[in-house]
Amino acid sequence: MEREQLFVEVLSRIGAYEPGIPLHKKLKMALQELIVSNRIRRGATLPGERTMAEALSLSRVTVRKAIELLIEDGHLRRRHGAKTEVSVPVEKSLSTLASFSEDMIARGLEPGCIWVSKEIGRPSPAEAMALALPPNAQIIRLKRIRTADGNPAAYETAVVPARFLPSPDLVSNSLYEALAKRNVLPQRAIQRLRSRPASAQDSELLKCTVGSPLIIIERRCFLPDDQPVEFTETRYRGDLYDFVTELSR
Repeated sequence: MEREQLFVEVLSRIGAYEPGIPLHKKLKMALQELIVSNRIRRGATLPGERTMAEALSLSRVTVRKAIELLIEDGHLRRRHGAKTEVSVPVEKSLSTLASFSEDMIARGLEPGCIWVSKEIGRPSPAEAMALALPPNAQIIRLKRIRTADGNPAAYETAVVPARFLPSPDLVSNSLYEALAKRNVLPQRAIQRLRSRPASAQDSELLKCTVGSPLIIIERRCFLPDDQPVEFTETRYRGDLYDFVTELSR
């Protein structure tokens, strides 16, 4: 979309909103509508704050606040040189057993994590059932926020029987790297996918709005001899992910 057309469409939308809405939220809503409808294409770079402020007759503070809200919601991201561009959702295959880090690297993104907790303990009833463990078994439970280029993208809880991974300290960034070193890397998996709105806790962890869509994937992973080695629940931000699978007849 040409700059002049962008400014015309943004002004048109701002003028149609109710008078009581703050200007920075009107601008945020207008830009979000254009992004979601693909009127502003994915990967496009927005004009600078000063250019937008002058063209829309708004203050730079108003423009900056709107852009920060869109970054928080995952619609925009900052790039090197202070450029702001429309986020490109990560495509995740549902037919390949790969770690989060492998997915990110394959798409040219920098994987990272923010640790929430690492612990050793007893499994919950759901975890014991998924991993075919007795209630008094020892498990390693890892909770972390997964990031792509520094932005929160998913919240992951991974559980592994302690007989395969005796200490949570063996995991630095990649769980699969730690499992590979112990020759217990999963070879196949069964996944269950569902969606639900983000809770207040999800909103805080993933920097998304309460009620925004999350994609939840539960994955049970197995060794070649069919022993369950991992049970993971991952909550993906729905606005940042496209899930892809190949079908054939």
